[in-house]
Amino acid sequence: MRPLDNDVSRLLRAAAQCDETAPEMPFGFDTRVVAMARSSPDRLPPIAGAVRRVALIAAVVALAATAGAWWEANAAEDSADPYGNAYAIADSAIETGAFQ
Repeated sequence: MRPLDNDVSRLLRAAAQCDETAPEMPFGFDTRVVAMARSSPDRLPPIAGAVRRVALIAAVVALAATAGAWWEANAAEDSADPYGNAYAIADSAIETGAFQ
């Protein structure tokens, strides 16, 4: 048996002999932790504010992109002129080979 296998088997035997159960949390500990976290926002780590700002900015950018795509889609449907929007102009330039 290799030394590593011997060490692993020795550790497994030691773990099997242990009768000790994991200690339980004191009564109401989780409630106190949640109450402390909600009572004072100053206890939050500094990165939490940055994460909140990044999430807010990402949501605003996603909302703006969705609104822009919706506006462009509606503009393309309303326009009878194929050159009425920027997408149609770019598509026709690509199809005619203007960029080759």
